Formats: sequence, C-alpha cells, structure tokens
Amino acid sequence: MDLVIRNASLPDGRRQIDLAIADGRIAAVGPALQVRGAQEIDAGGDLLAPPFVDAHFHMDATLSYGLPRVNASGTLLEGIALWGELKPQLTQEALVERALQYCDWAVARGLLAIRSHVDICDERLLAVEALLDVKRRVAPYLDLQLVAFPQDGLLRSPSALANLQRSIVMGVDVVGGIPHFERTMAEGAESVRILCEFAAAKGLRVDMHCDESDDPLSRHIETLAYETQRLGLQGRVAGSHLTSMHSMDNYYVSKLLPLMREAGVAAIANPLINITLQGRHDSYPKRRGMTRVPELLAAGIDVAFGHDCVMDPWYSLGSGDMLEVAHMGLHVAQMTGQDAMRACFAAVTETPARILGLEGYGLEPGCHADLVLLDAGDAVEAIRLRAARRLVLRRGKVVAESPRAQARLNLPGRPAYSDFRLRHSAGLAPENT
Repeated sequence: MDLVIRNASLPDGRRQIDLAIADGRIAAVGPALQVRGAQEIDAGGDLLAPPFVDAHFHMDATLSYGLPRVNASGTLLEGIALWGELKPQLTQEALVERALQYCDWAVARGLLAIRSHVDICDERLLAVEALLDVKRRVAPYLDLQLVAFPQDGLLRSPSALANLQRSIVMGVDVVGGIPHFERTMAEGAESVRILCEFAAAKGLRVDMHCDESDDPLSRHIETLAYETQRLGLQGRVAGSHLTSMHSMDNYYVSKLLPLMREAGVAAIANPLINITLQGRHDSYPKRRGMTRVPELLAAGIDVAFGHDCVMDPWYSLGSGDMLEVAHMGLHVAQMTGQDAMRACFAAVTETPARILGLEGYGLEPGCHADLVLLDAGDAVEAIRLRAARRLVLRRGKVVAESPRAQARLNLPGRPAYSDFRLRHSAGLAPENT
C-alpha cells in the first residue's frame, strides 16, 4: 500500500479503524488491517472524513469586498446593484487571481469540491472564461463545478438566454436561474420552464437561486418541482436558498414538501448568508430567514449547506471553512440533538457530494483517497471546535496540513496545555449520546 492511516474515528461512529490507500484510491477500510504501507500515519483516534463540499458559492465575486464600495444597507438588492456596478470594471486577471487565492484557502480547510455560480449577464462572458481557466488550473487538487447563473434575470436581461447557451458550449456544467428576480411572478415561472427544458434537452443538472426572499408568496420552488417531475429530471435538480419557505404558512408547506420529495428536488441552504441578508425589513420579531431545514430532512429531501459568499458585495466575512457553515446552520435551525448535529456535518460532506454527482466520493473501498483528518473525535466535536485540519489528502497525497489547536497554560496545579477537547469522565461518550 502507498499509505495506511491507523486508529481513526469515522463520521458514522466507527472507532479504531485503519484505512489503506493504493494508486490514489481507498483499497481497504476496517479495524486492525493486516497490511503495510510505504507510509503510515497514526490518526490517534481523530476523525477521518471525506473532504468538505460546498454546494453553493459565487467564486466570480469572492474577495471583492469594498469594490467599488461597501454594501451600506447590508441587503441582497444593494449587493446585486453593487455587483452590477463592479462588472464593467472586472478584468480576467483579477478574477483569476482572487479565485485561485480562495481555492488555496479552500484546500487548506479540507474543502475539495465547490459548485460555483458564475454570472453570465455580461456580453463578454469574462467571468465564465476566468472561472473555466481556474477550473483547469485547480483540477489536480479541487473539483470546481460551474453553474451558468443569469444574475440579472433570464427574461429581465435581453441577452441572458443566449449568453447562458454560449456558456454551456464553452464548458459550464450546470443550468442556473433566479426566477424571483424576474419582473413578475408569471415571468419567473416562465424562466423556470425555459431553463428546465433546456437542461433536459442537454442532459444537464439544474441549480436555481429560488425564492431568496422574505415574501411568503414567492413560490417558484413549486414550479421547479413541477417542471422537474414533468421533464424527468428527478435527482438532477436543486433549489438554492428557498428562504421564502421560512415565512410561508404551514398548510402550504405541508403540500409543498411532498411535491419536492416526489420530484427528487434537493434543497441548498446558505446559513451564514441567509441569517445575514434575510429579515432586513423586519423590526421585531425578526425572521431568521433560512429555509426549513429540519422539516425538509424529515420529509426525506436532501439538504446541503453552502458558504455562498466570502468577502464580496453581500458578505464581508468568511474564510472557506465549511465547519463554520455547519456551525451556523446548526444554530439557526436549532438542530441541537445528536442526530441533528451529525446531519449538519453530512450537509457539508456527503449530501452535497450526492447533489453535485461527485464520482468516487466517500470512505468505501474504490473511492478516491480524498480525505481530511480533523483534530476532533467525532463529527459533533468537529463542528463545536471548527476543528483544525491536521491533514488534507487528494488522491492519497497530502496537499495541506495544520498543527493541532492547542493553548499553552501557566496555571497552578493544572496541565501545561489545553486543546479544548472533552476528555474527562463527566462528558458523555459519543456512542452513548
């Protein structure tokens, strides 16, 4: 074997597990494997997981915060207006440089797959060309999936449909949309129909910004589920944001969730950005805004979390840390039970991998040896601590490593170091919680 990792904990609760790697793939997984590796690593009981996956991001805008000015109101619509002001000033070189820097951050955080929406409402398709270049450059260490995103509205922007078709020919992977930004509800529904028919004809996946609004009457997810069912797109469609669902009445949602489940439409929430942008017009009580994650999961619908933005016109913070995203999602959705917290970890790993259709993802023999070793004993502790990534592997090769998080103490009668992990008998063992 090329590499054997010994004594690891896995996200499913298994402990003292060995994992063997050969030719860039997982060759064997189990307790006390009777194999030898050219290199061996003792995980020391730490959590070994498949890499983080970001199901929703905007890499064309990332790290552009303050250009051409700061979003003073903090609203979604001012962010869109700011991006419109910035687009004429963009250069391909600057777009590539910022995106590559973000990809460096991502790899360091164990984030090895990103679905990024790219604005196609620009005749030059400058951002498309830039991110296709970035996709080629980062392919050895990161999977970058691109979504053709008509930021200004498919029907609201005169050339958006033609630009979207051009971007697909150039190599963009997924069909996007933004029906709630069209001029009318009717045009929003029409845009969903046009885009889904185009995707069906081309055999493509669909991921739409859908109902990113506090308006409970923004119900384009219903249309998206209908078109998915009508066109046989089950399992290939995701609705991103779905924040209006937070404000919908319960009776309507009780009808909507089974329709989404029947159509196989996945949901992608963006906890950091949803909690920041939504409810801006409320006084008090103020809405949280994020979609109904526990209810969607209970209905059997795949739910992933996305980072959405990092230092751009919509959000001034962020660092590519999907554990921060899971941490916020856990709090916003009040998912504090043990199973619920583990579902939040899945929402930034296995569930988005399934939504993106990633080949060879996971911890089973035959999967790609893309792995992250976390300074935590289980998934819940990883979220609590936003655990350091001790090792990040791509195809069995270490591409990033970080030291354990540890503080030196000078306290009388106490240990010299603290690493913030619960090790004493007062804490519940993970398998007993």
